[in-house]
Amino acid sequence: MWQLYQFPLCPFSRKVRLLLGEKGVGYELVRESPWNRRDEFLHLNPAGQTPVMVEDAQGSVLVDSQAICEFFEETVDKPSLINGTAVQRAEIRRLVSWFDTQFYNDVTGPLLHERMIKRLNARPATPDAKALREAMKAAIGHLDYTDYLLDHRNWIAGATFSLADLAAAAQISVVDYLGGIDWKGHEQTARWYMGLKSRPSFRPLLAERMEVIGPAPHYANVDF
Repeated sequence: MWQLYQFPLCPFSRKVRLLLGEKGVGYELVRESPWNRRDEFLHLNPAGQTPVMVEDAQGSVLVDSQAICEFFEETVDKPSLINGTAVQRAEIRRLVSWFDTQFYNDVTGPLLHERMIKRLNARPATPDAKALREAMKAAIGHLDYTDYLLDHRNWIAGATFSLADLAAAAQISVVDYLGGIDWKGHEQTARWYMGLKSRPSFRPLLAERMEVIGPAPHYANVDF
């Protein structure tokens, strides 16, 4: 069986877990704290980043969330999540990259650093209020964009459910856990997100908790 090295609030691991859930792929979770730079984990991925998937029986090691998702897209005979015409598939990949890079760099990453990583250091530090304000302000701008997309489309990347929806939901769910989203004025994205939260693939994520910080009160509610 596949093993997935991850920690509960890793948005990239969440993207992979959502895809695996949608495709019905079984796997075992292995808790990994990449900030500890454990030698055995660095042997699997010298970059020291989660997620990493390992299948000992086949000697397979998969690194990088997008590479992992593309692997299961190619090898599992289930409805494709990178679908449609070449142009439509390019749009899915564009938006996956946008959430994995821009959204993460502007919003998810800073919030994780300030509200989680600083608490896990040997010498815990107080979150930087200015950095938190900037990340939450950036979240408003990013959700304005998802509102725009969902005003013109059924799903994030177009007419059909795709990997772009999973990438977006993975990032947004971590930020929502950390209390970094003001949902007022973002009704389109909120409706879409409630739909994602109601999917069976999402339920395991809603039940998980990070030991150093609890979720926002509404986090696990499908209707919030």
